[in-house]
Amino acid sequence: MRWVDLKASIIDFWSEFRRQKGGLLGIVLLFLLIFTALAAPYITSPDVPDKWHTYWEGNPTTVPPTWYNYFTSQKLAPHEVWGVNDVKFEARGQDLGSGMKYYAFTFTYDNRYDVPPKDIIINNINVNLTNLESPAHIVIKVVRPDGKTVQLLDTDFTSGETFQLAKMGSVRQAVFMWASQYEDQQVVASNRETIISTMDVIKTLFAKAQKGILVNPQALKGQYKFEVQIFTFNPGDKVDFSNMHIIFTGRTYGLMGTDYMGRDLWAGLVWGTRVSLVIGVSVAVLSVLIGIAFGVTSAYLGGWKDEFMQRVNEFVASIPTLPILILLAAAFKGHVTLITIVFLLVMFGWTGIAKVARSMALQIKEETYVEAARALGAGTGRIIFKHIMPQIMPYAFASMALSVPGAVLTEASLSFLGLGDPTKVTWGQILYDAQTNSATLNGYWWWVIPPGVAISIVALTFVLIGIAMDRVLNPRLRRL
Repeated sequence: MRWVDLKASIIDFWSEFRRQKGGLLGIVLLFLLIFTALAAPYITSPDVPDKWHTYWEGNPTTVPPTWYNYFTSQKLAPHEVWGVNDVKFEARGQDLGSGMKYYAFTFTYDNRYDVPPKDIIINNINVNLTNLESPAHIVIKVVRPDGKTVQLLDTDFTSGETFQLAKMGSVRQAVFMWASQYEDQQVVASNRETIISTMDVIKTLFAKAQKGILVNPQALKGQYKFEVQIFTFNPGDKVDFSNMHIIFTGRTYGLMGTDYMGRDLWAGLVWGTRVSLVIGVSVAVLSVLIGIAFGVTSAYLGGWKDEFMQRVNEFVASIPTLPILILLAAAFKGHVTLITIVFLLVMFGWTGIAKVARSMALQIKEETYVEAARALGAGTGRIIFKHIMPQIMPYAFASMALSVPGAVLTEASLSFLGLGDPTKVTWGQILYDAQTNSATLNGYWWWVIPPGVAISIVALTFVLIGIAMDRVLNPRLRRL
């Protein structure tokens, strides 16, 4: 009989709830948030939490998302990563005699952008040398769309070196020497060191060969053919290209851009969903359950016990929550965990719910069925949890949904102040890093707006669900 009643109650609840358009929208958003949280390892990468607090090698720093190009007249080069299959080998270990071998490959970059990449990185060319005193030798040249050839690099190297062209002093000098022939020689001579130190190497390399190439380069669009030659000098030396990558460090990156450590902000937003939902739901459920249990118990016991419990409630409610949380979190800074945050938020989050639950329980305990249960010898615990609590649970469910936004915002506030769990990826932590690095002042909007919008979406989701549940479960609101 109870199963039939429960089933009928659920059907009746759903028939009323689905009339609430805002509630249905909240359910859809909630499913999307849950899906995002569960699918985070597949949407991004499973190792994001482990490497989030390290520098992301090869990624550009503080660049906007790729779709930013649709809204700007000056097109920025996107981030690209090429593997060994994206290059054309012209020689693989060609014997030159006397133990020398020759390797050569080319790759062509089609520059269709007004601003070229930030850097060009060639890494993971592994060389097994039989004599470390006789290193391999590498030569890198580029043939520009205008037919001009620039030799960028001519140097010895050993296994595993990374050739980050824009940051190599020899490449900077080579590009300066080539480009300076198109500038006013008097200007070049008088400002040589300043120009070399401030010159954007890749912009200059991808610029039109004309006056102003060093100080105000104008992009030369077209295909740039890079030629890489490697020489080894001992018969047993071997070169392995299987793990080689060529990275064109972009001026734009991914769906949400990057921060000051080159971290993919899209990955941070996706993984931050997990923390927000876990904290929001955990704090809401525990706070409501504790508050209702405290309030109902206080109302049922009455007398001096009720007075004492209400004074405890008022004392906790009078504590300024956020300042105390900041002090406590600061005291444990560096050791704060999600469990600690949940505990602190629950500790101060149950008082308002307890007040409402007490007022409702004062009315319910006077009902005839409660009096009958008491007359039949039912204990205090049985009356509270069997007869009073079920009457308050509809309010509890609505309160849980409405309490989530406050918990999410408080956690984000603590993280924004640098007092969150340092081992987790959270939206508040992203905003903290943005504030620390003056993202707003520097115009890095992609670093500030998305996490703020994500926090707002979570809050909106549970507010819509909570209001809809309140209307369905509160008979007076249902008639409005």
